[in-house]
Amino acid sequence: MKYNKQSMVKLMPVLAALVLLISQPIHASDKVYRLKLAETWQANFPIFGDVTKNLAKMVKTMSNGRLIIRIDSKNKHKAPFGVFDMVKAGQYDIGHSASYYWKGKDPNTLYFTTMPFGMIAPEQYAWFYYGGGMELMQKVYSRHNILSFPGGNTGNQMGGWFQKEINSIKDLQGLKMRIPGFAGEVLARVGAKPVNIPVGELYTSLEKGTIDALEWVGPSLDLRMGFHKIAPYYYTGWHEPGAELQFLINKRSFARLPKDLQEILKVAMRVVAYNMYAHSTHASAKNWAMIKKDYPNIKVKSFPPAVLQAMKKANQDLLAERAAKDPLAKEIQESQAEYLAKVRAWTNISDKLYLDTVSRK
Repeated sequence: MKYNKQSMVKLMPVLAALVLLISQPIHASDKVYRLKLAETWQANFPIFGDVTKNLAKMVKTMSNGRLIIRIDSKNKHKAPFGVFDMVKAGQYDIGHSASYYWKGKDPNTLYFTTMPFGMIAPEQYAWFYYGGGMELMQKVYSRHNILSFPGGNTGNQMGGWFQKEINSIKDLQGLKMRIPGFAGEVLARVGAKPVNIPVGELYTSLEKGTIDALEWVGPSLDLRMGFHKIAPYYYTGWHEPGAELQFLINKRSFARLPKDLQEILKVAMRVVAYNMYAHSTHASAKNWAMIKKDYPNIKVKSFPPAVLQAMKKANQDLLAERAAKDPLAKEIQESQAEYLAKVRAWTNISDKLYLDTVSRK
């Protein structure tokens, strides 16, 4: 077949179109999707704030710039405990907070942060992803036009900073303590007066006597807050054995994303959540060494057995009362209890027995 100059000229536009088609990106659109994220924490808050920054960086890289997340800290939106409502209403597409802050909105939300005397972080992650926890969490949050995902674990938290030593259950009578979630209800049942206070007001509240004690996280974050300067008794934990933060996502905002960006967002959330767990473990180990070396006046204590037993009973009674009133609460409780029995048997024979064995002299 012969081609003259005229036929080649006619063919040029076709070839150009073909080259343009081949050079197009493999995804259907280069449209950039922008999401707004509100976090409960102040700007640049250590560890917690790293989660949202890592998320924004990861989704931007993984999507080749097609998914951009803008972060507004509490300094900007001025409503640290308003994140739930803002995401529900669509004012923000994503929130980063903790599920038990919303028990006043829906009592069943508190089960998905952590429960007193419950699962430690690895056990809870297993329950979320393989034991039905995620499905139950979405069942609760779907009523509010929200999706919820694990957003980073602190690991086992300390029991708090106290200005006076706790020797008996009587020492908890009338004690004003900052403690959120179900643990606050447990303490109220044994006679304490729990309150929830934003992070930025904790030190001042303790210093001025507005509260007598507080729990925050653990060595990873507590030392930088200076609580040891005004409350020398540091108690070991019982109330938050695996405290998980959360990502809240407005369902309509999520549905507007293309499928590949939805998957990128889900994968990134899972990665940054686990990274926070590793970061928290590292920071707690580092700061615990500082306590032993630089702060010998901190008195590390465990609650007396009689106090723990009273709190365990209060916890069981409160759970039973909730289950009797709410079928969904009963379903969640049964799921957690059944999974804990299964997974704790393995934790005891693996991690616990290993630690007991290697610590023997």
